[in-house]
Amino acid sequence: MLKLLNDLISINSSSVEGANSAVSFCGNWLGENGLPVSFFENNGYTMLVSEIGSGDFTLVLNGHVDVVAATPGQFIPFERDGKIYGRGSADMKAGIAAMMAALARLNGRDLGIKVQLQIVSDEEIGGFNCTGFLVENGYRGDFAICGEPTGLGIANQAKGVLRGDILVTGKPAHGSRPWEGVNAIEKAYGIYREILNLPFAGESSDYYEKPSINLAKINADGAYNVVPAQCKMGFDIRYLPSQDKEEIIQQISGVEGVQFFPGMISNPVNTDRSHPLLQILGEIVQRHTGREADYFGQHGSADTVFFAKYGIPAIEFGPAGGNWHGDEEYVEIESVLAFQNILVELASSDRLAELKKSN
Repeated sequence: MLKLLNDLISINSSSVEGANSAVSFCGNWLGENGLPVSFFENNGYTMLVSEIGSGDFTLVLNGHVDVVAATPGQFIPFERDGKIYGRGSADMKAGIAAMMAALARLNGRDLGIKVQLQIVSDEEIGGFNCTGFLVENGYRGDFAICGEPTGLGIANQAKGVLRGDILVTGKPAHGSRPWEGVNAIEKAYGIYREILNLPFAGESSDYYEKPSINLAKINADGAYNVVPAQCKMGFDIRYLPSQDKEEIIQQISGVEGVQFFPGMISNPVNTDRSHPLLQILGEIVQRHTGREADYFGQHGSADTVFFAKYGIPAIEFGPAGGNWHGDEEYVEIESVLAFQNILVELASSDRLAELKKSN
């Protein structure tokens, strides 16, 4: 498995072509290890599905091989102090390698369930072309695990995404006589401060202190000697699973002087912590780590959102690492090995095979 991980890191999958090549590499590896492989293509992006076992319950293991851009040297993996360094080592080629190796170990066993591995190539840009495509076409399963780097913690929640723009209008005037106009930039900043004090912005939950409100863009056309008449602000709001996006839009739109134009919206993930599979997984994690499983919520989102859209319970769960998207990204080797063993034990659990029957 560690050789497989090093080989995957060595593939520069920061471009569409590179990510597609990484998917092909994974498919070849799976085929050489006796596993069935089906390739799919959508809008130029390649993905694969490999399914083993039989039964009424399907466990989906989902992972992406695409990575953010990096220098050439970051695609030369190396090991130091129990860690493997390189672009994508943590996010999330270690998860991919462990899931592939786990599937190879499980192949041929009488599991009593189906295990479906999905490897995709566009998670870093939203996942709509691959996981979104697969889920829309029926590859949903009964429970999904996205092998993102969680330090072997179980992320059963993730904030929703609400992006949008606000257009603020002022009154133009000569730059030397600003009191004769209304500065749209100053007005916009005042509106931003009001949004930070809206009721939704102060709400909290067990996992989250508050939603995330990021003023991501601000643009005002004009010249130095003109009081700006228009200003456009772009927001990236990550709202709590307990919140209603329509209510948030209504609150923002209710601020005086606001024209709010919603953009990309993604629902939150809120997998019930009492789900039987999470109880089984928590016990297995404790046996392999010597500590109680840590349940938490992610501030960002992953391909879990596509399963949650259809009511499929989904979590992020994977090895430990650090500095993903950074210069010295790494994954802890011990955690990768543990992750593989946990997946094998989970899929082999007799209790898991009984889930569909009990439901």
